[in-house]
This record gives sequence, structure tokens and C-alpha cells, in this order.
Amino acid sequence: MIKRTLKQIENMITVQNDLSTFSSLEIEGVCIDSRRIEKGNLFIPFKGERMDGHEFVHQAIEDGASAALWEKSAGEPPANLPIIVVDNSLQALQDLARSYRQQLNAKVVGITGSNGKTTTKDIAASLLSLQYKVQKTEGNYNSHIGLPLTILGMEENTEVMVLEMGMSGKGEIAELTHIASPEVVVITNIGESHLQDLGSREGIAQAKLEIIEGLTESGLLVYFGEEPLLVERIRSLSIRAETFGKEKGNTIFPTSLEANQKGTFFSTNITKNQSFFLPILGEHNVLNTMAAMLVAKELDVHLEQAQQALDNVRLTGMRLETVKGAKGETIINDAYNASPTSTRAAIDLLASLKGYHQKVLVLGDMLELGTEEEAFHTEIGNYIPLEEIDYVMTYGPLAEKLAEAANMRGHGKVFSFQNKEELVQRMKETIQFGDVVLFKASRGMKLEEVVEKLM
Repeated sequence: MIKRTLKQIENMITVQNDLSTFSSLEIEGVCIDSRRIEKGNLFIPFKGERMDGHEFVHQAIEDGASAALWEKSAGEPPANLPIIVVDNSLQALQDLARSYRQQLNAKVVGITGSNGKTTTKDIAASLLSLQYKVQKTEGNYNSHIGLPLTILGMEENTEVMVLEMGMSGKGEIAELTHIASPEVVVITNIGESHLQDLGSREGIAQAKLEIIEGLTESGLLVYFGEEPLLVERIRSLSIRAETFGKEKGNTIFPTSLEANQKGTFFSTNITKNQSFFLPILGEHNVLNTMAAMLVAKELDVHLEQAQQALDNVRLTGMRLETVKGAKGETIINDAYNASPTSTRAAIDLLASLKGYHQKVLVLGDMLELGTEEEAFHTEIGNYIPLEEIDYVMTYGPLAEKLAEAANMRGHGKVFSFQNKEELVQRMKETIQFGDVVLFKASRGMKLEEVVEKLM
């Protein structure tokens, strides 16, 4: 993590006060939560709707922080304390991260996309770890605050940093990529997430392409080569690019695919038909793996050893987590996020699974889909292969539209709930030993609460 004296920090960000009294004082790491201060931290206060972090500056220093930022607009800072006055705490955090990244020798990989970016990040980090000391975005630290914190947590001897870049509106990816200055960037796909803010898939594609704005000279763009919205735009750019996908026209594509209950065997055109086993459910995750392989290849990792990395992939929570329920059923928890694209992939996964007694699909609302949200849910209800899935249970007002569409097809085993306790009760009455249950919903629906009650 960052270790710098206040004198050095003064050369990294714009400071509004005299730090000469404390110039030799060293900070180690940064913290934005006064309750989690560790010795030596630089405390960064933010003004929130309910609380103002400046109220906790004095306590943070008492608890071990070496110094703290202070926004000029917050009034007179505490006297005789190591306070760094800045115009804006967020801007100072981002400037500090940008400067720290430029001072290090690490290469940076930036990953964005509507779906699959977190899994691609996790797989890429594992592949790159075959040859390098790697750090990656942890949890959901992929925002205008989370990404700078991730960079500032990077050890000085890190060789490759794999950074996830999230967004909700235009300009946000551009901001992140200019902080990170990546050598390689990945766009996993263009889905429907954030239609509420960006209006169309075209708008989403344009926002995701902002990631190339911070790409270093001669850097590489890796993207899904079967997305017309990307292909059309990238063809007109003077940029080095490689593609992944199912079709032979891509830089990397699968030459074989065979799924089972634990993952997928696959081979690719660039690995001389060597067979790999991906211990993550869903053929769509083979696409994420191939994107990560192109990243690793660009950084001179020998893909012949890729199986070792795939065996050791550590996925971020609630992404195809597989656990056993109280009755011995298999529970697949993919309820971290949902869009029509990722929900269709989850449905395809459940339909393809073999060897289970019953297949139960539990779907919650897909959020942030804009004015067409009901239509998207209806489409999913019509998409479900009811002949392959025994029960469909939904939770939430939008998912009710999904259930209505599915019920119109005469399946007879589609149920909709607005109360989690009622959903749990019906599931306990329905589920048997040897069943498989898949959960998919937007994070705001908190379907993990249902999962926990089945354990």
C-alpha cells in the first residue's frame, strides 16, 4: 500500500495549507471509514447526506491515523494536527491514486462490460499469477471511490494490477481509466444494465468504450467480437485490438465444449487444442476465460500452464456459488446482479444441467432497465424452456410479469411471490434431495436471504 511522507504527498496532490511542520511524517495506506482506521493511515473524510466525515477527523487521528485530509469548504480545520487541506476530498483521493499508479512499475489491466467483468477479472488475475505478483479489485471496489482505494492499496512490488471498472452513467469509465492508465483493457459484452441511465444499448456501448481513453500508447483492447455495437465502432479506430467469441473469425474461439455438473471442458484455437477444465458453471464463462487468456497472452504468460490457474480461481461472492441445502439439494447462488443477458445465460445453464431430480429456477426483479423494464421481464418469461425446468418461482413486482408470461404457456408450475417468507415456505415444501435450485436477481432484491433460510 502507499507509503509516503506528507512532503511527498504535497507533490502528488494540490494542497492548500502549509505542511512544513509535519513534512517528514509518513502515512501508510488510506481509509475513508473512521471506524476502520489502522495505524499510520491517511484518513479521507467525505461529506454524506447523513454524516460529515470531517466530524471524525480528530478521533481518527487519536485512533492511529497519521494524518487526514480536510475539505476547504468544511471550515477551519483542527489546530496543531497533521491536516492536509484540499479543495475536494474525492478529487484529492483520485489524484493521489493517479500519481501513485504512475510512480509504480506495475502493469494495469482494466476490465469493464455489462456482464461477466467480475468473473473475467478473477480468472485473469489467476492466470497472470502464474508468472507475476498480482493484485486485483476486491469485492465491488470498482467505482470512482473504490478504484482509487484499490490502487492505493497496491503493494509497491506488485507487477500486475487487475482492475474492474463499473459505471452507472456516461463519463464514469473515462474517469476511472484516466486514473488507472491501463496497458490492456477488456470489454466483456454489451447488455441491458443501466438502460435507465443510458437510454439504449448504443449508449451503453459508447460508455463502455470510454475505457480506451486511458489506454497507454500501443496498449491492447480485448473485446467480444460478436457484438455488432462494438465491432462497428472499433473498426473505425486506430487501436490494437483482439477478439474472443464462439465463431472462428475471432482471435480466440473454442474448438470444443463439453459441460458437466461441475464445469466445462474446452479447448481453443490458440492453445493447440489442449483441453482445459473450467470449474465454474456455465458455458458463457468459457467466453470470460478466453478473454482472460488473451490478456495473459499479451503479458507473455505461457497458456500451457493455464489449467493450474483455472483450478485456483477464486470467484467474488454470489457469482455461481454452489452450496448444499438442508435437504441435500444443490443450490447455485448467482444473485449478485441480473440483466436480461445474464439471466438468459443463467437459465441456459440450469436447463443444460443433467443428473438432478428436479430443476427449480428462482428469479427476482432485474433492476435499472428503464422504461422497458416490464417488457424485458415478459421476454424472460417467454424465454424459459419450461420443458427443461420443473418449477419457476419469482420474487418481486417486476418478476411477477415474468411469471405471468411463463404461466400463459400452460406449464402449471410457475409461482410468484411478493413475500420472502412465503417463497421460502413454498420452496421447502417443493424441494427434495437430489434437486438443483438456481437463484438469479439484481442485488437489490437480496435473494441471499432466501438462500440462507434453505441452508
